[in-house]
Amino acid sequence: MTTMTSSVLTKPPMQGLPVKCLRFHFVGAFAVFLEVAAFYKFAVARPRKKGYADFYRNYDSMKDFEEMKKI
Repeated sequence: MTTMTSSVLTKPPMQGLPVKCLRFHFVGAFAVFLEVAAFYKFAVARPRKKGYADFYRNYDSMKDFEEMKKI
């Protein structure tokens, strides 16, 4: 009959494990944040600013006012 001793299995590294996991997840979350911020800037913010600039470049407020007065 053979018996297994506890020295055969190595203990998992428990000391400092939360810090290692937190560091890994913090770096990953920061990378995802940068990707989302860049996507928002180039896909939403810049086209919106360009649309406003294009609209107000040729906008005549008096002409728009006169059209609203007709109605």
